[in-house]
Amino acid sequence: MQIMQREGKCTGIGCCHVDIPPGMKNISLQAFSFNNFNSSFGFNNCSTSFVAKNGNYTFSVDHLERFPFEKVPFVVDWTVGSDTCENSKGRTNDYACKNNSYCENSNTGYGYRCKCKAGFEGNPYLPHGCRDIEECKSGKHNCISEQNCRETEGSFECFCPEGQLGNGTREDGGCQQRHQRDVFTKAAIGAGLGLIALFVGTSWLYLIYQKRKVLKLKEKFFQQNGGIILKQQLSTRKDSTQSTTIFSVEELKKATNYFDENLIIGKGGYGTVFKGTLSNNKIVAIKKSKIVDQSQVEQFINEVVVLSQINHRNVVKLLGCCLETEVPLLVYEFVNNGTLYDYLHKECKATNVSWKTRLRIATETAGALSYLHSAASIPIIHRDVKTSNILLDDTYTAKVSDFGTSRLVPLDQTELATIVQGTFGYLDPEYMQTSQLTEKSDVYSFGVVLVELLTGEKPFSFDRPEEKRSLTVHFLSCLKEDHLFDVLQMGILDKENKQEIMEVAILAAKCLRVMGEERPSMKEVAMELEGVKRMEKHPWTNKSQNFDETQYLLHEAYTHKHGDSGSHQNTGYDSLRDLELIDFDDGR
Repeated sequence: MQIMQREGKCTGIGCCHVDIPPGMKNISLQAFSFNNFNSSFGFNNCSTSFVAKNGNYTFSVDHLERFPFEKVPFVVDWTVGSDTCENSKGRTNDYACKNNSYCENSNTGYGYRCKCKAGFEGNPYLPHGCRDIEECKSGKHNCISEQNCRETEGSFECFCPEGQLGNGTREDGGCQQRHQRDVFTKAAIGAGLGLIALFVGTSWLYLIYQKRKVLKLKEKFFQQNGGIILKQQLSTRKDSTQSTTIFSVEELKKATNYFDENLIIGKGGYGTVFKGTLSNNKIVAIKKSKIVDQSQVEQFINEVVVLSQINHRNVVKLLGCCLETEVPLLVYEFVNNGTLYDYLHKECKATNVSWKTRLRIATETAGALSYLHSAASIPIIHRDVKTSNILLDDTYTAKVSDFGTSRLVPLDQTELATIVQGTFGYLDPEYMQTSQLTEKSDVYSFGVVLVELLTGEKPFSFDRPEEKRSLTVHFLSCLKEDHLFDVLQMGILDKENKQEIMEVAILAAKCLRVMGEERPSMKEVAMELEGVKRMEKHPWTNKSQNFDETQYLLHEAYTHKHGDSGSHQNTGYDSLRDLELIDFDDGR
């Protein structure tokens, strides 16, 4: 049988090869023929063995009959000694690397080798070591000529003759006459300075233009927002104990870190409130309104002046304003404990507000509204009384806030014709139908606040059953059917405050009468709440007798209009009948 060999493949028949692994120290080669050599295989019985550089020998079938080479390339991967460079350098007797060379550890982990440093050539193992390469003579340089090249140890340097400038290299322009270079340098410097001067001048003019533009815009907004009127009114004020500060927009930008969204503490339909810190480290609340009615600028300025004079412990103090923006910014004192709405309707806080605290908050709020209606230099109708506009400080002291929709009432008028504004659920139904704003509109809204304090429920919610969506309708219905205690918030009623709660419930019903003329004034409401507060300070009061009287008043609240006190359920005054004129299911 003839055994065929593939061209170029040393498969072990007639030819075999073995790779010598790295690190091999002793290698023995032996070639022979087997005793039972069979000449029918197609090759002679002469054997040849050799060591060759990997990849430099390719087997051919012809080599089996006659081997054509007497020599093959041979590479020896040798090293000096068996130790590392670090250990060998200390031994001067047998360290192999001579002058201008460096030591390199073998990649086999056995011994080291020596190599010439950059800029040197030769044999690093000879006694004199490596010799310096003469780059200038051999042309291994980048100077403009050999005359401009100077040898250095291990390298070279290019230079220019005396009287010329440059670095003498071909890449960087070589050498130039000094006067030509000076002219070029001066021209380049002059052109550069000219460009810099032009840029600086243009930038300076642009900055001046922008600054003047900003100043003109600020001046325009200041005049547009009534700044001149405000200054005139402030200059004529006799009372110097209360001061209104006119802030610059830069002050308020700095105070709010350029109105950083992380400093927003409240948002509403009329604007956004930021927490700010003035330069004197005083913390303030800065209200940034969304829109302003230019036709009402004079009235806005009058309100700023009047509100800045209000100094009531239960009214958030207006400290000043900024008129240099398109929409004026108002600066108020900062009240840091949230709103009454939060404490009534957020689960994590609602349980912390006791009935005693609720009664005090209601009394303080009523006193503040009474002050605005009766004691201020010009009566003020708040127009948006609700729990989210009643702030609380660290001691749960009430602070009435947000006069963004408030209106001043001239002393010779009792009502104003306005576009209906406010918050659904708190709006006076008579005001909604007639657009006639009166002080009694605030009374109705405060009545809703009282009901919230009693029930802990929101004024309107689609999450409740249809008959309970409107809190006021449901509350008045429970009163009418003598089910007041069914609608109270769980946990606020006890034996000690039962009569107080009923008194407040009756007062809330009076405030919620549809006809404004039948509601009490805010002053009367405040006085009644003060009376309820005083009840707990007189332990000798006959509470059972007062409770009976309260039940009678509860009935009387519904029957006084029709004069029949015997059956309040059938013939008494039915507030619900009038409330049905308002479409509470609409939700708008």
